[in-house]
Amino acid sequence: MRVGLLHYSGPPTIGGVESTMAHQARFLVAAGWRPRLLVGSGEAFDERLELRCLPRLSSTDPEVLEVKAELDVGRVTSRFEALRSVIRDDLRQATGDLDAMIVHNALSLHKNLALTAALWDLWRERAWPKLIAWHHDLAWDRSDYIDQLHPGEPWGLLRSAWPGAAQVTVSDSTRDRWAALTRLPPKSVHVIPPGVDPAGFGRWTEQTNRIYASLALEMADIVLLLPSRITRRKNIEFAIEVLGAMRQKSALDARLLITGPPGPHNPANRGYLDDLLEARRRLRLDMAVHFLYRLEPEEPEPLEEATVADLFQMADALLFPSLDEGFGIPILEAGLARLPVFCSDIAPLRETGGVEVHRFRLEASPAEVAADILDTLMHDAAYRLRRRVLGSYTWSQLLRRRLLPLLEGPADA
Repeated sequence: MRVGLLHYSGPPTIGGVESTMAHQARFLVAAGWRPRLLVGSGEAFDERLELRCLPRLSSTDPEVLEVKAELDVGRVTSRFEALRSVIRDDLRQATGDLDAMIVHNALSLHKNLALTAALWDLWRERAWPKLIAWHHDLAWDRSDYIDQLHPGEPWGLLRSAWPGAAQVTVSDSTRDRWAALTRLPPKSVHVIPPGVDPAGFGRWTEQTNRIYASLALEMADIVLLLPSRITRRKNIEFAIEVLGAMRQKSALDARLLITGPPGPHNPANRGYLDDLLEARRRLRLDMAVHFLYRLEPEEPEPLEEATVADLFQMADALLFPSLDEGFGIPILEAGLARLPVFCSDIAPLRETGGVEVHRFRLEASPAEVAADILDTLMHDAAYRLRRRVLGSYTWSQLLRRRLLPLLEGPADA
């Protein structure tokens, strides 16, 4: 299925709409669609994407600016009609084979009204089976634009819901303003906000991306990190029991990431790994306790240093229940990542973490430690905000849950 993504400009132009288009295009490729970017200016940024630059789509094209100067004072001239016709012909040729069109801002903003009018002409011809009008900005709702808008066409096209087109706004408040302008029922307008890309924001390694995807960490509610090799003094079985208690107490999808392989200097560590795997099985935590070095048991892969740093940024808390330590470097690394620390109350970790960490007695029960972690995180505004963002505002979730149903559903959904 082919879908067009249209805006005045595309990447590498820096802007919220351009960024939105780039994320949409990459997501659609992964979802099996064939996106085509239709922009007035831009450059190819992904070899999987088709880019067509049509200069007259730009809001800064000299001919467009000349016509805009006339329109701003209320004059609809022959130059406007000529430009409208040329853009219409350009778009008819560039979009005639598309199954859907997503138009960003050009149906609610007055930066290129000849483009708006050309799109209106094509939509009345039903040039595409589906049109999604994606509104980031509303010209008729801006006091600084109102003196450039006038009664009748083409300005009226910016305050009307085109028949049969799906309407999308980027926030609830924009939806309400658009509904008031167009007299649409607010519930008929879809809200799809911009999102974030955790991997891009964190500049994750390819290895981190594989871990995140293969373990479906996007779906986790709490991610605990235990950065250590697998040796008995690390008390990893206690961390597994803590995780089990957390999941029982909260019904949250809590996960535990253990970074290292068995320690190389004691052959008994292989037996310890077997004990941990058995504990994981017994507690029914096979999908929650992850030994990262052996995600592919047949081909164990050591973690890169940069990947471990990513994990500190990705996790919600450090769980470090060691029975004995020489110092406790992960406590320092957690401090750099602003990660809450829950660790055993032993002298080296008291020295390393000071009063800024949450310590528990070695005699504490897993249930006690689980309750402390849950209580701390649930009262931590930064944790709650992070989880709200990851749960509701990642590009992958937004586009999978909200854009695909629009593209794959009825034409006037």
